[in-house]
Amino acid sequence: MKVEGSSFAVTGGASGLGLAAARRIVDAGGVVTIIDLPSSAGEQVAEGLGKSAHFAPADVTDPVSFGAALDVADSYGGLRGVVHCAGGGRRLRVLQKDGTAGAVEDFEYVLRLNLVGSFNAVSLGAERIARQDEIDGERGAIVMTSSIAGYEGQIGQISYAASKAGVIGMTLVAARDLASRGIRVCTIAPGIMDTPLLGKLDDDVRAGLAAAVPAPKRLGRTEEFGQLACAILENGYLNGETIRLDGALRMAPA
Repeated sequence: MKVEGSSFAVTGGASGLGLAAARRIVDAGGVVTIIDLPSSAGEQVAEGLGKSAHFAPADVTDPVSFGAALDVADSYGGLRGVVHCAGGGRRLRVLQKDGTAGAVEDFEYVLRLNLVGSFNAVSLGAERIARQDEIDGERGAIVMTSSIAGYEGQIGQISYAASKAGVIGMTLVAARDLASRGIRVCTIAPGIMDTPLLGKLDDDVRAGLAAAVPAPKRLGRTEEFGQLACAILENGYLNGETIRLDGALRMAPA
């Protein structure tokens, strides 16, 4: 798919991985609509990216506000792709230190944010992409974001790992389901990325995390995520695949 001149939506685009993807799309000549919470810096970020970037506030777990935000992206010549980066986690153990069960409310919150949000991104995004004319055998593509925790979740990541494993499980099924519509679906599973969240950690902690990566021995760069997301959008034969972006890291239990 040709990114230049096409319209894309990036969820969680006000910071971190989403911002990197939005910036890469704009640099490639695309039009991007940043979809993030009303409380985010989305408006300022869009202004900073230039006239090809726009902001539409929404909660990805709410199909009404999310659908309206996707309609904004669709208004710029027809939506061709979604890069879904919005998500998060809460530390949760099966049993707490005092032996009591972990709170199911915390488990449900993370599943709703990461898994239901991803389903909304795929289904609501595909609904709009499917209306476009087919070009070179496809109408568009959707890129979801999982995590290596979806393969090797650590202690305290029970809800996060479950939700991210669910995104991996959705990928091939969604790709098969949408094949007749000419819409591709892939997922990126990042490792330890140098996001603003990790930027709050002490330097020695960051150095320890980097040392665990086989090669290169550093944290992943957000621009590397953006580069891969854009490459998936552009490469018409990439479909139904989850791609690890982790420097060959395999997470230890804790």
